[in-house]
Amino acid sequence: MEGEKRLVQARERVIEAISQNMNLYGVTESVGRLYGALYFQGGPLTLDEMKEELGMSKTSMSTSVRILQDLKMVDKVWIKGIRKDLYQAELDWYQTFIDFFTIKWRNGISINVSAMEKSRSELEALVNDPVVDEQVKHQAINDIEKLTDALEYYDWLNRLVDSFESKEIFDFIPKLPKEKK
Repeated sequence: MEGEKRLVQARERVIEAISQNMNLYGVTESVGRLYGALYFQGGPLTLDEMKEELGMSKTSMSTSVRILQDLKMVDKVWIKGIRKDLYQAELDWYQTFIDFFTIKWRNGISINVSAMEKSRSELEALVNDPVVDEQVKHQAINDIEKLTDALEYYDWLNRLVDSFESKEIFDFIPKLPKEKK
């Protein structure tokens, strides 16, 4: 019994860290706890089994699973003879990182680039408007330069995300080899 208690304590420490870390990136701690719990399972679980394991409502559990599926951190699996949906955590930490962050980064890039391009276009129209005051035009030109620099950064960030998705990043920063058992 003592060994089982220590096993649960060691797992719980990691699950808590995962949930807190995911919370830093806009994912609720309960979703992080679900991922952590699924990570340590020996196989896939049904929503009812997850509900029992974590004490969450079935609705909350279903929403959390959907979020994890959208982040590609949990997959729906099929096992012959089992009629209920089964879910299993993605165990490849490299892939989990790539999926989680590229989804978040792409979304942030898209929002910012769209706003910056629209603003830059409006500022360019302002600069070309003959009735606009010269001081305002000068400020608009400065803002255009800032936005152009920022858009270059987002182009770089897009290329960085591309390198993660293509796994080209591992050519520059290789994965560590698994320890020999």
